[in-house]
Amino acid sequence: MAMFDLSLDQLREYRPDVAAPADFVDFWRRSIEKARTDDLSATFTEIDNKLAVIDTYDVTYAGFGGSPVKGWLHVPAGATGPLPTVVQYHGYSGGRGFAHATTLWAQAGYAHFVMDTRGQGYSSGGPAGTPDDTPYAGLNHTPGFMTAGITDPETYYYRRVYIDAVRAIEAARTSPFVDPDRIIVTGGSQGGGISIAAAGLAPLAGIDLLGCAPDVPFLCHFERALQITDKDPYGEIARYLKGFRQDVDAALRTLSYFDGVNLGKLATAPTLFSVALMDPICPPSTVFAAYNHYGATGSEPKDIEVYHYNTHEGGQTYQQIAQLDWFAGIFEASRK
Repeated sequence: MAMFDLSLDQLREYRPDVAAPADFVDFWRRSIEKARTDDLSATFTEIDNKLAVIDTYDVTYAGFGGSPVKGWLHVPAGATGPLPTVVQYHGYSGGRGFAHATTLWAQAGYAHFVMDTRGQGYSSGGPAGTPDDTPYAGLNHTPGFMTAGITDPETYYYRRVYIDAVRAIEAARTSPFVDPDRIIVTGGSQGGGISIAAAGLAPLAGIDLLGCAPDVPFLCHFERALQITDKDPYGEIARYLKGFRQDVDAALRTLSYFDGVNLGKLATAPTLFSVALMDPICPPSTVFAAYNHYGATGSEPKDIEVYHYNTHEGGQTYQQIAQLDWFAGIFEASRK
C-alpha cells in the first residue's frame, strides 16, 4: 500500500470542521443517565486462567439498556490492590476472548480490565460473550455492525457500545483491585475509537481519567473516510447507502454523534495516539482529525506516534513499548 493521503506536514495541521449536532452533549448526558437507571450489578468471579503469574476474574455488569456485558479483570497473582488500572477495548470483530489471551497490562503490574464488545467476538472465540440483545439490532443493515440502526442516533449500534464502555469504567472502579482515581483507557482500531469515546464521555459521567491511548483509531471523521477508502468496516456504510439512497443525510447526521472528532473534543485526559501513514482501513487524515481536535481546553498533554511505512497493523510491539513507557510515567506522576 502506497501513501495515499495528505503529507505528514498537512496531516499535522489538519483540523476539519466536523459539525456536532446542537443536542450533542445533551444526547450523551441523557444516554448516560438512562444507563444509570439500571443497577450496575458488577460481579467478579475468580477463574482458573491456566497462568501462574496472573489472576483473572470473570466480570459481568449492566451495560446499555441493562444488558449484561462480559469482561475480564486481570491482576498480578496475589495482588491485593488498589492498583493503577488499564481499561482495554477491542478492535472490530474482537471480544474478550480466552482469559489467557490479553494480559499485557497485568504483566506490567496493573489491574487490566478487558471489555467484551456486544455482538462481536467472532475473531476471538473463547467462552460465552455479550449479545446485542436489542430490537434495534434487527433493523435493515449491511452485514456487520456499522449500519445497525444508522438512521437514528437513538438506535445506532455504537450508542450501546459507547455506553457499555463508560459502564466498564464504572464497573472496574467497584473492584477492590482497582484504584478508581488512576485509570487509563486504551484500544486499537475500533478499540481506539471506543477509547476516544470513553475519554470524551467520562467528564459527562463525572469520571476523571488519567489518560487515553488510542492506537490507529477507527470511528473518526466518518465523512472523510467514506470519501477516500472503500475498505471495510467503513465500506459497510457505503454499501448500505448505495442501496438506501434516501438515507444519506440521516445516516451522516447519526454518525456525527459518534465521531471521534466530536467526542474527543470533550476529553480532558492526556492522550497518546498512534497512526500509520499507509493505513487504508483507518486513513491517517481521519486519525489526525481526531488527534488535532482532541481535548476540551487545548491544554491536555498529547502526543502521537507516527509509523511511516505501516498499514493498519501500525506499530504493534513498538507501540506497546511506547505505551508501557507512557503509562508508567502517567501512573508514577499520579502518585505525587
